[in-house]
Amino acid sequence: MRAVVQRVQRGSVTVNDVVVGKIGRGLVVLLGVGQGDTTDDARYLADKISQLRIFDDEQGKLNLSIQDVGGSVLAISQFTLFGDCRKGRRPSYIEAAAPGFAKELYESFVQRLVCNGLSTATGIFQEHMIVEIFNDGPVTLLLDSRKHF
Repeated sequence: MRAVVQRVQRGSVTVNDVVVGKIGRGLVVLLGVGQGDTTDDARYLADKISQLRIFDDEQGKLNLSIQDVGGSVLAISQFTLFGDCRKGRRPSYIEAAAPGFAKELYESFVQRLVCNGLSTATGIFQEHMIVEIFNDGPVTLLLDSRKHF
């Protein structure tokens, strides 16, 4: 499972000209589910993201987590994070999980964020979405559940 995590001043997601998810200060997480991912991967990434110390403390150091600052999360499914661009000019998505399974793990990830006490908004799985991200810093991190050892 892969995630692009961005610290934001605000973020929103629109589907068919309707805003379906919106947050203020917090994190926008673009989440891709790959073949072979499990609920353990979803749990690991949700817990890691919940505790990442990427918000400024009183001294301006990145010492506070999203939980510490009372921020929100906007979680967006994005299978293209598993696009392989090494050959040719058209990405291959064969490493991305099948949609039904990916939706299940994406929802498991979101539920774990909620269980961790985070206010969480989402897009709509498998829909064309317009995502507005007001990156703060900018602070952007790449996480991969298979690279945590």
